[in-house]
Amino acid sequence: MSAATKIPVSVLIPAKNEEANLPACLESVAQADEVFVVDSHSDDRSVEISESYGAHVVQFDFNGRWPKKKNWSLDHLPFRNEWVLIVDCDERITPELWAEMAEVITENTLDGCYLNRRVYFLGKWIRHGGKYPDWNMRFFRHAKGRYENLNTEEIQNTGDNEVHEHVVIESGNVGYLKNDMLHIDFRDLFHWLARHNRYSNWEARVYYNLLTGMGDDGTIGANLFGDSVQRKRFLKKIWVRLPFKPFLRFVLFYFIRLGFLDGYPGYIYGRLLSQYEYQIGVKLYELRFGGSLNISEQKEPNENPQAALLGDA
Repeated sequence: MSAATKIPVSVLIPAKNEEANLPACLESVAQADEVFVVDSHSDDRSVEISESYGAHVVQFDFNGRWPKKKNWSLDHLPFRNEWVLIVDCDERITPELWAEMAEVITENTLDGCYLNRRVYFLGKWIRHGGKYPDWNMRFFRHAKGRYENLNTEEIQNTGDNEVHEHVVIESGNVGYLKNDMLHIDFRDLFHWLARHNRYSNWEARVYYNLLTGMGDDGTIGANLFGDSVQRKRFLKKIWVRLPFKPFLRFVLFYFIRLGFLDGYPGYIYGRLLSQYEYQIGVKLYELRFGGSLNISEQKEPNENPQAALLGDA
């Protein structure tokens, strides 16, 4: 694609050991004017692959505190475009979505847009169980948006990248795009389980903060009558106080929200979500009785020196 037909968007892709996912991801963002891959010292072919697609590769050295990758990148990367698109390595941007984003830029009436994520698991679109729609603020004027801080930075082994935090747009109008972003992870269930072991550390601290009344300052907030993300955050404040959450999560996903319609992959996904909820619960128990969630585990090399840069959520 020639420079004249590129869309004036700067893409930010956070990465670490993503050689399996990066080729498809980078192909899907080829229409962007520039692409930054913010890498965490991968020891696979992630850097080589990124550079072969013409992406700018920046190494990020996490210092163990806030900010993590995406906010650091939003603050420090030399974007040459006003609009930024944040894409994880296991996500794909379709031509239809690119056309819609180009239209938003041309109309110039919005400051940010929510993208709806279509999650594929074991080759199946998980359309039910509450997994769709799945709105994320990923496309916005980079001067206007930053990721919220949910005060979890002291918890070890949660990674150096914002995963479940949401972008807060300080002021301006936001919209919802019609076409979906695709979430297709080419890695296996071993990596899914390892990733969610890390995520459950983070979730346990979020649950703890909600139960102890930590305020919503600096976050997207919880509001039953707000946007889709704020409503979800409001319901989460109720959810953390319920008993039997692993059982309830499976029932909610598989029966009440019709996850059974997604076949055997839907059943597996529901069982894994129930297991994930159990992990969060026992780690929350550990936190409330003085535990530190794996604080003594040795860190991998290059996982938390001083900051250098970033790459998505």
